[in-house]
Amino acid sequence: MTKTEKKIDNNLCKVLTDVCETAKDEFQGFQWLTHQVNYNNFPASLKLTCVFDTNADIAQLTASKQELRLHGLLTQALITIDVKLKNINKQVKLDSEENCTRDNAGNWAKRLG
Repeated sequence: MTKTEKKIDNNLCKVLTDVCETAKDEFQGFQWLTHQVNYNNFPASLKLTCVFDTNADIAQLTASKQELRLHGLLTQALITIDVKLKNINKQVKLDSEENCTRDNAGNWAKRLG
């Protein structure tokens, strides 16, 4: 990573950690979030994965339209560091510990890779 990329990544981590803490308080079953990025194609390559405990938690989030609130939190946080998502519906993925356990034996590195 270049110096500039490290700075961007540190800023991403900082604002996403804040969103994570807010989301844990606001959304039923929210556990954590992570990001993946290819800095040769940033910010278009930025992918955010929001992890919930169960698929039922994700279903409840989408049914109650709280997914829009989560997207809003992410968008607002990223704007503070001058990062704009081109297509939030493609760049933000909802996943669950339940899916990872079932499909990848709990190995998130394998699942996200």
